[in-house]
Amino acid sequence: MDLLRLSKFSPDEILAGSFGIEWESLRAKKNGQLSLTPHPAVFGDKLKNPLVTTDFSESQIEIITPPFRTIDEAFDTFSLLSDLVNASIPDDEYLWFQSIPCILPDDKHIPIAQYSKEGADSHEYRLKLAEKYGLKKQMISGVHFNFSFTDDFLRKLNKIYNPDLSFQEFRNEVYLKIARNYLRHCWLIIYLTGCSVSCHKTFTNDCLELMDGEDGYGSYYSTNGPSFRNASCGYKNLKELYPSYESVDGFVSDVSGFIENGDISGARELYTQVRLKPKDPKDLLNSLKNDGIQYIEIRTLDINPFYKCGLVRHDMHFLQLFLIYMMIKSESDYESWQEEAFLNEENTAERAYDDSMRLIKDGQEVTLKQWAGEIINEMHGMCEVLGIGDPATLNLMLKRVSNPELTYGKRFLELVKKNGFIKANTLISKNNKKTSINSLKNINPNKSDELKKYLNLAFVENCCDV
Repeated sequence: MDLLRLSKFSPDEILAGSFGIEWESLRAKKNGQLSLTPHPAVFGDKLKNPLVTTDFSESQIEIITPPFRTIDEAFDTFSLLSDLVNASIPDDEYLWFQSIPCILPDDKHIPIAQYSKEGADSHEYRLKLAEKYGLKKQMISGVHFNFSFTDDFLRKLNKIYNPDLSFQEFRNEVYLKIARNYLRHCWLIIYLTGCSVSCHKTFTNDCLELMDGEDGYGSYYSTNGPSFRNASCGYKNLKELYPSYESVDGFVSDVSGFIENGDISGARELYTQVRLKPKDPKDLLNSLKNDGIQYIEIRTLDINPFYKCGLVRHDMHFLQLFLIYMMIKSESDYESWQEEAFLNEENTAERAYDDSMRLIKDGQEVTLKQWAGEIINEMHGMCEVLGIGDPATLNLMLKRVSNPELTYGKRFLELVKKNGFIKANTLISKNNKKTSINSLKNINPNKSDELKKYLNLAFVENCCDV
């Protein structure tokens, strides 16, 4: 796709779409230990609550926004939901604003999510994951971003670029290209948003072995990389799996093969940085084949401890521009691109702050600063031609590239060195809870009513009276 033809669209058409945010967070005690209490009853049945549920553990809350038409609508609602949740958990519990877990008990004491009879399959699935990957890996948490263009925009693109393709075929091609390019370049998102640089001694040995410093309080940290959630010690498939992204049929065939070989138990166990999302998630592979790709899910983002909902608005705006750029950017024909992308992903996560680290671009070594600068400068040009985005957002990212001290990872590392990993996080968590409670005192009644449209829960009404 070329900029000239895309420039015929208005900025509003290009930026319109559907956007959603998901956030997993542990509940921790004031001393930094994992809370072992059941999922708070105030949130109702975890199987029936579409906004607040659990992930792997009873101690792991997951917030899920409905889809919204703009980034700002999604972010504002997500921020409010996090305030409501933070204010609704017990007074002696706090959301853990870190992707790497708090102080964990022995495996036998980590509470796997419990369900009613209707959720028996979900509980069984979690038991199998715990046995396969270990319970502590399951406690790693993060932020997911759901993204799609409007069908109106894609239909117009379809007519301009390839009218011989059906709309479903064309939409598939758009999202497949974004997925391929995102996998090639997600190392940049890891660098810009990574903030998991430390772990407690109760976490996994493979993560501890990657650390090069000790905080003196039972935790360890790394001075080399920004995101150990995305590192080799993160929650990943036991075997490197590279499905085809050339077509939906090829993707479905490869993932089916992984399942038949016993590499994974089902499609949802394929842990990649980007997921192709179907119309029917309960029948994922068949739905992808029959209905096509509906949207994509970005799974790269660490929890950000520097904001009360674990996420920063301008990072979301940058990510939207980045995905538009992924649609436009040309691709090389380098055959081993997935293996190369995976290597870049882990090297960035573990060693981005090491000046000797090199990324591999189509088989050739390149520095992170050089490649990142090229990408962001190209994004500047794209935004200027299309009339989209705020130059200040791109300039901020460029500053993080040129000066690692401005990254979230480096900033959090200083707090760990000063206070220790557990104390630094507990201070942040307590402050964020206080901020959330204060924010609810000035809540916009219209936003409260909007949430009740999706879910009329008592906890929404109670929190709005704080």
